[in-house]
Amino acid sequence: MTDRATPSDTYSYLGPAGTFTEAALKLVEAAAGKPWRSVNNVGEALDDVVSGRSIGAVIAIENSVDGGVSATQDALARIPGVRIVGEYLVPVDFVLVARHGTALADVRTVNAHPVAYAQTHRWLERNLRGHGHIPASSNVAAATALLDEHPVADAAVAPPGITDHHDLAVLASSIGDNASAVTRFVLVSRTLAIPERTGADKTSVIVELPSEHPGALVDMLEQFATRGINMGLLSSRPIGDELGRYRFVIDLDGHVRDERVADALLGLRRFSPRVTFLGSYPRADGFRPEVSARYSDEAFVEARDWLRAIVSGEPDPA
Repeated sequence: MTDRATPSDTYSYLGPAGTFTEAALKLVEAAAGKPWRSVNNVGEALDDVVSGRSIGAVIAIENSVDGGVSATQDALARIPGVRIVGEYLVPVDFVLVARHGTALADVRTVNAHPVAYAQTHRWLERNLRGHGHIPASSNVAAATALLDEHPVADAAVAPPGITDHHDLAVLASSIGDNASAVTRFVLVSRTLAIPERTGADKTSVIVELPSEHPGALVDMLEQFATRGINMGLLSSRPIGDELGRYRFVIDLDGHVRDERVADALLGLRRFSPRVTFLGSYPRADGFRPEVSARYSDEAFVEARDWLRAIVSGEPDPA
């Protein structure tokens, strides 16, 4: 797809063609048939959205093996005015590729993105003993570097299907150390409209602690525990202004329109000097959490009505 497009129709993704991010963008129904813009990093993708160059951007936010993607978490904390409006899960596996005529026994050095290398290093150590690792900026860049006049490595770890885009030979398939590895991608947009709740939703926030005192983290977590809210992700990232100060990237089970989630966010707002609401959106896996009766919407509404009656001087309904 070309970049010659009306900006409002364009979707950005970490390219080039053949990346896992492109595979995630293919899952976005609204992006079908629209122009796609390949970018070099998460910051550029979010800048496309903020500037209006693109209507949305797909970025990786979490991996089942390596956890949260720090570059994405830091960028979301740093760049205001964007919201997560959807998530997509992409199974992750890798192939080992080389120039035609190269045999597995010839491989002494491997070019691989650090995350890809971490997810394949056991296979590589078993099959390429004593090999050297040369880090690459992306999975596709690792493969395309093999086509340079003087390649820096003998082989590369790359996504399946890389040979659809580049003239390389596959030396080995399914070399991932974890067959069930999955990367979670999110669709980020400038829209402030929140997707309707489905009952299988997720809410993402970034929270800073008010001070470094004993129990500060527990105080924050109690905002969720006392309202029966499960956290799917709790990741700490340095704020960067001084040593020992951290912000927390948190995924909650539920939607901001769920009474328990809304009440927890109000508690966070009173507690924290800075709460960044990243969005409420449908879960990709469709999981619907079981909610105890005391944390149901009805329980919160009844409690407010009870207190309102007392304040209004009405007889205690209890």
